[in-house]
Amino acid sequence: MVENNDLLSNCQIVELPNCQINLMNKITTYFKESYQELMEKVTWPTWLQLQQSTVIVLVATIIITAMVWAMDFASNQVLKLIYSLFK
Repeated sequence: MVENNDLLSNCQIVELPNCQINLMNKITTYFKESYQELMEKVTWPTWLQLQQSTVIVLVATIIITAMVWAMDFASNQVLKLIYSLFK
């Protein structure tokens, strides 16, 4: 029995017209199934859940930014102190 991967690799080498049609059918099927999954199987958040998640991300971003700024400021001050000792 020939697997699809073997068939596809053979088609790429020989470039048969039927293989190009088969490849296009696979691509079309992929997009149809992806769309179907996106519309029917995915659970989308409610507007309230989306707002809550956005606020959490914003607050976390602000906190992490403040921590990085504080570490940068502190290391800058320490290095200035060390450099001033050798002047």
